[in-house]
Amino acid sequence: MKRRKFIGNTLAGGILLGGTTAAAETIGSGEPPEFTAHGDLVIERPVSGKPHRNKVLAAIQPHSDDIPIFAAGTVAKLLNEGYTGYLIRVTNDDMAGPGSVGNTVLANERDNQEVGRVLGFQKIFDLNYGNHQMDGISRPELRSRLIFLFRLLQVDTLVCYDPWGHYEENPDHYVTAQCVEAACWMANGDKDYPEHFAAGLKPHAVREKYYFSRFQQRVNRVVDISSTFERKVDVLLVNKAQGPAGETGAHLRASLAARRQRLPLLGSDDETANRQYIKQFVLKNDAELGHKYGLQYAEQFHYIGPEKSTVDEYVQQHAVPL
Repeated sequence: MKRRKFIGNTLAGGILLGGTTAAAETIGSGEPPEFTAHGDLVIERPVSGKPHRNKVLAAIQPHSDDIPIFAAGTVAKLLNEGYTGYLIRVTNDDMAGPGSVGNTVLANERDNQEVGRVLGFQKIFDLNYGNHQMDGISRPELRSRLIFLFRLLQVDTLVCYDPWGHYEENPDHYVTAQCVEAACWMANGDKDYPEHFAAGLKPHAVREKYYFSRFQQRVNRVVDISSTFERKVDVLLVNKAQGPAGETGAHLRASLAARRQRLPLLGSDDETANRQYIKQFVLKNDAELGHKYGLQYAEQFHYIGPEKSTVDEYVQQHAVPL
């Protein structure tokens, strides 16, 4: 993949977070955190059964390789735990892939469909904005389309780029992220886009967000993806047009053979070479991050959870019978 540097992604630490689940543990030093708006660092582990049954997950990516690289393990984990998932791709990827522009668009569309199939999404939505041109689009238009989808699908949780990630140079990434964040807030209002209500939709709040970043961000959630790591590899294997792997392992194996060399890691066939290349090089950060927290593989996010109502908590603790 030429348009983004992924192997050197910063493993930035953080000290924020909202609520935890039964399979999450808070990492704290006993000292007050520097920022407390979204809580302390939490390790989120897999949960057995289907604790998220009847909940809806939206995975939103500007390009067909964003979720595969940064969040496929977490998305697979959440879908395993009962979420119904929808994949929303914002651009048509016309500037990143093989051959002519037309061939590039088609190749990425096919890859995106395969990514959705391998991860197990219910449906895929392609919004088809121009690649690398999103800083010139109408942001209110994109927000309104996202608000419509959040209300229509009744989205509870989403995974997307961090609107506050540092040093992001790709306009598709930061414009998408900023519009997503605003749409999450506006979707719960009862006055924005009344035509939605005339069509039978209702205000709906997106209550949880997992935000990922290419570079530095405030990390407050580390997700254990050890159980879904192989699925993440499967996803990257089908993301060929602009993904970081494609046939890279096979090409490296052939190149070495032409020089009468070999890497035992790459095995004796192309399928093994591609898979091992992804594990060793493309997902090196996942292994390093996991090792840092005593896990085999992990992904990191800035997580924003449901807001707690001070009034509700007080009533629950102090209300007495009449």
